[in-house]
Amino acid sequence: MNIPAAAAIWFLPFVLPICFYVAFTDMREMRIKNHAVLALGAVFVGVGLIALPPWSGDWVAGDLGPLSVTLPVYAWQLLHIVVILLLGIVLNAAGVMGAGDAKFCAAASAFVWVGDMREVIVILMATTLGAFATHRLAKHTGLRAIAPNWVSWNKGKLFPMGLALAGSLAIYLILGAFNGS
Repeated sequence: MNIPAAAAIWFLPFVLPICFYVAFTDMREMRIKNHAVLALGAVFVGVGLIALPPWSGDWVAGDLGPLSVTLPVYAWQLLHIVVILLLGIVLNAAGVMGAGDAKFCAAASAFVWVGDMREVIVILMATTLGAFATHRLAKHTGLRAIAPNWVSWNKGKLFPMGLALAGSLAIYLILGAFNGS
């Protein structure tokens, strides 16, 4: 994996509780709260300064449209938020995804290295299938009695995607901590 193991280790203790909260609130209310998304972004901004210090790390060349730019890794990772947020706004307007999902994806994108896209897609696919199957199974068994008032039980075909998105980010960072560069 391209994510530095040290960076993943720095991010994990701060990101995991947010991921658990996002998964829980999305199942309970079918809503990813703005304060959770802002907290996730703040973790990257704050902890990222320690994990990926822009003043002492390598600078990486890249293209921003027609411009060739050299920036620290920290800055490139922050740019992910802008790009994914714009894409999420378009997908939300098209009715493909919820606004909370789009905002969470944008905040989470700062933690994901572009070189790890293949792994992230596999993790997201597996996590989505597992989360969907688990949620539907729990919905139609006695496990539903543990949380009878969750909104996600009665939303028909809708699924709390925050469960899969948060799980995917957590799994990616855990794998990055063990297998990162």
